[in-house]
Amino acid sequence: MQRNINQTHHYLQDSEFEPLFVEELGWEYHTQSLTVTVDDTEYALSAIAEKRGMVVFHCTATEGKPMPDYATRRAIQRQVAKSVHEHVIIYTDAAKTTQLWQWVKREQGKPDACREHRYHREQPGDALLQKLRAIEFSLAEEEGLSIVDVTGRVRAAFDVAPVTKRFYERFKKEHDAFLKFLNGIPDMQTQEWYVSVMLNRLMFIYFIQKKGFLNADPDYLRTNLTRSRARGTDRFYKTFLCPLFFEGFAKPETERTAETNHLLGEVPYLNGGIFQRHQIERQHGEAIHIPDAAFEQLFNFFEQYQWHLDERPLRNDNEINPDVLGYIFEKYVNDRQKMGAYYTPEDITKYISTNTIIPFLFNAARKGCSVAFEGEASVWSLLQANPNRYIYDAVKTGVKHPLPPEIAIGIDDVSQRTEWNTLAPEPYNLPTEIWREVVARRQRYQRVHAKLANGEITDINALITENLDIWQFAQDVIETYEGPDLLRAFWNAITKVTILDPTCGSGAFLFAALNILEPLYEACLERMQAFVDEAPGELRRVRTTGSSTRRAQASSPYRVAGRRDLRSRYPDFRKILARTAQHPNRRYFILKSIIINNLYGVDIMDEAVEICKLRLFLKMVAQIDDGKQIEPLPDIDFNVQAGNTLVGYTTYEEVENAVTGTFDFDDTMARIRERTEDVENLFNQFRQQQTELDGDVTLADKQKLQRKLAELKAELNGYLAGEYRVDADKESDYQQWLSSHQPFHWFLAFYGILKEGGFDVVIGNPPYVEYSKVRKDYTIRGYKTAQCGNLYAFVMERGARLNSGRTGWIVPISWVSTNRMASARQIIAQSHPALWINNHADRPGSLFVGVHQKLTIALCAKGSPAIHTTRFCRCYSKEGGRDHLFSTLAYVPLDWDGKVIRKFSDEVEASIFRKVAQISNPITSAFTSSQKAKDARPFHLNQRLMMWVKCFLAPKKSNEFRTFYPIQGFSPEELSAVLNSNLFFWFWETKGDCWHLTKGDLDAFHIDLGQFAEANRKSLIRLADTLERHLEENKEYVGTKQTDYEYYHKKSKHIIDEIDRVLAEHYGFTEEELDFIINYAVKYRLGLGS
Repeated sequence: MQRNINQTHHYLQDSEFEPLFVEELGWEYHTQSLTVTVDDTEYALSAIAEKRGMVVFHCTATEGKPMPDYATRRAIQRQVAKSVHEHVIIYTDAAKTTQLWQWVKREQGKPDACREHRYHREQPGDALLQKLRAIEFSLAEEEGLSIVDVTGRVRAAFDVAPVTKRFYERFKKEHDAFLKFLNGIPDMQTQEWYVSVMLNRLMFIYFIQKKGFLNADPDYLRTNLTRSRARGTDRFYKTFLCPLFFEGFAKPETERTAETNHLLGEVPYLNGGIFQRHQIERQHGEAIHIPDAAFEQLFNFFEQYQWHLDERPLRNDNEINPDVLGYIFEKYVNDRQKMGAYYTPEDITKYISTNTIIPFLFNAARKGCSVAFEGEASVWSLLQANPNRYIYDAVKTGVKHPLPPEIAIGIDDVSQRTEWNTLAPEPYNLPTEIWREVVARRQRYQRVHAKLANGEITDINALITENLDIWQFAQDVIETYEGPDLLRAFWNAITKVTILDPTCGSGAFLFAALNILEPLYEACLERMQAFVDEAPGELRRVRTTGSSTRRAQASSPYRVAGRRDLRSRYPDFRKILARTAQHPNRRYFILKSIIINNLYGVDIMDEAVEICKLRLFLKMVAQIDDGKQIEPLPDIDFNVQAGNTLVGYTTYEEVENAVTGTFDFDDTMARIRERTEDVENLFNQFRQQQTELDGDVTLADKQKLQRKLAELKAELNGYLAGEYRVDADKESDYQQWLSSHQPFHWFLAFYGILKEGGFDVVIGNPPYVEYSKVRKDYTIRGYKTAQCGNLYAFVMERGARLNSGRTGWIVPISWVSTNRMASARQIIAQSHPALWINNHADRPGSLFVGVHQKLTIALCAKGSPAIHTTRFCRCYSKEGGRDHLFSTLAYVPLDWDGKVIRKFSDEVEASIFRKVAQISNPITSAFTSSQKAKDARPFHLNQRLMMWVKCFLAPKKSNEFRTFYPIQGFSPEELSAVLNSNLFFWFWETKGDCWHLTKGDLDAFHIDLGQFAEANRKSLIRLADTLERHLEENKEYVGTKQTDYEYYHKKSKHIIDEIDRVLAEHYGFTEEELDFIINYAVKYRLGLGS
């Protein structure tokens, strides 16, 4: 369909929406009408057009009444969504001079966001016409068109908004091949680094050339390689790429020579640091030589893939987008350096970032506008008004359908739960759920829904505890709260929040933070615009001056909006909106502002830092469709920096302690403080110049800042070297120490932030590396967690020291479960006593794909002490089992004794634990590791457990068993029965590291066999013998290094359950508690649904 632009503009200008959509945009006629009521006022909406289930409605104001205000429009939209989920509403005034187009952006994994576009008939309407162009459909597209296609088009218009493994394997080979071509750099490590620098730059160029941003040539690099070869051999690097990097991208067109512009063609000025001379180039630039063959081979590799600089899902196995590169780069750096770090999947970074950043924003906004959080009309009323909106869809699955009678009967009668361990069908289930899980999820839904409906949740931390959609809540609060003061408070919080990943790698957590802040930033701007548009101004007072004035103003409300008397309303909003409007691409500017003002990262690997910055730049450039809209990229060399997070001064006090004892202590500290504050002022100007002042940072500005930083850093390095007993005057020793320790002085790099108390949010996935493995390279000083012996504990301590608000980590499960990590737990509990801890298995599915690492996610906040924990979460990696892992987390409060942090899922578990703990005798009081009597019969206990405890009476040929002997009065059968029980397995898994069975785990389990009734002791002996025989009957020969036979305890579970029934009598368990123990993790232990 060839649209007539003039006709489209005519229809738009005259509010003739039906022909606009049907005749010009290719939608279908639709005759539906709706009437909705808001605050006792009825609003009529008539359908204009429809496309595959998405409907456009028109709501016109009645004569003498204004268009609905913002809050009313949002209420209308919510009512319409109950009848037609996907829709657009066009509001017009009675005279049809003003239109307001409203649409709600819905994206998987993000909060619903309201988008509005206001248009007046006197405006040219170019922006709105551009949006309409994107939702035009031709006859050729009709076949196969779906609601997903239509909503996707509208989202793009009104929001302006097995490949990995294969590419990675080739990338490694091509990286190594390119390295062989490189000459002129003396040492191998620097050569490898420079190859990474080159590949980063070239892949960035590949993305932007495919969008036609480089001389309108999608094959720009290949074209110019061919031209260069025609001029001479092996000149491409020196005579084309270097000018492209350091003249073309690094300078505005007006500052380039005519010769350079002729050579390069039309290319954008990018700035951003990535195309300034790298330190390797400053050191070896003249000597570096790369032959044309290197680029020929590399481009051949690149051209086997389709490069998409957008955020749509990949459709083919030869497509590459920036997200793929993030994974590839992180894996490459980690593989090469064996850093003990893992690429953090998006669901993890999103969960941690959402539940640290958004609570911080709410607390900051509350300080700025406390009245919005109090009384009946507070922000919490949103939760009460629509509870289901904030409960994740996964939790709500199937709740509207009554349970089948054979399942429902078991809720109040434990004996009727015979079907609860069978797979539940649709529409009741999430993937792989059994009925037992369905019932528990539904009960949690009912409890949480009741809390919300009763108005019991009035604290942001409660949304974390109940695992509610906190991101959607933040979006709704910004979009719907009626007073401007809360909006100001949120804007102030959002634009000033400082977020740090102290081991940032390629930037997975920084990307998550960026994705969370962006829609909130956008929502604030939309809401500001609504306040400004609907400001009553002084219009009524002006209108009293005379009829001619009234007529002039009525005919041109946009002229009225420009008068001084109207500008007096919301001047701060107007200033912000005006500054934003100066930029050709609003989303680009929003992302740029967040990257400069909110995001900070440090990593020990220079390559990782460069990759992180590259990905952030690609994220920004992905928003541009017109090459002429590209603004200079931000220079974030001072936001994302290379250095050793664990080595260096963090505070003024640490520097002061280091300087103590020098001859001129007072003068030295005064000078250091003065110079550091001078650097901080330059930092602030550097950032401000890129956003608020819309200026360009010159190379001279940057070099001045770098020079001052280098001078101060050198002085601090000297003091720190002295603490390490390294003489800075001995150049060789000093340089070797600098190279190995790579000190990073937080006090200097982020002086202003730390002076104000620290970073607001610290998040990350620190390396899981034993200190013993790096001690030969560098050592740490002054850490209370030193005895923990793992880098992740040191990073957590450092992060707590750098933080003033909230932290979030993903770390090995040893942090909550081992005595070795006691000091790391204590430090976090003291600095951030409000904790939410969820724990995750590595089998059958693992959080890190292909990596068997049991993990804990810890959300930590300052405030009143309170610990909440979850069960030991398992999932299947197939059949969608991972998809709803985080949305269905359930926390319970934990009465912590200061030791390990147990993994509980509900009060039933806490009650069981109390009953076990109240008995005074540990099970270890009934046996010993040495044979005290010649006739003592042993039992044999496996020291590594997975789904079952493996304890035998007969010895086993395996290196994983230990032999124990009962003390007098107890039998090996009794002890073997207890240790094989479901109860002991549950107890061990809630306490231990879920892999090793330690003496501490055994000591913690209390039982008094001497107090058992004689009949029960005989039952345990009988059941132990029966279990042993049954296991032997079902064993299979495997012949591995660890063992000859594999035993299948799940086939003997009916016998183990009988053991637990005997134990239940001893401990006094209720029927509910016994049912829980017998069916603990039953789906995974029996392999149901796998």
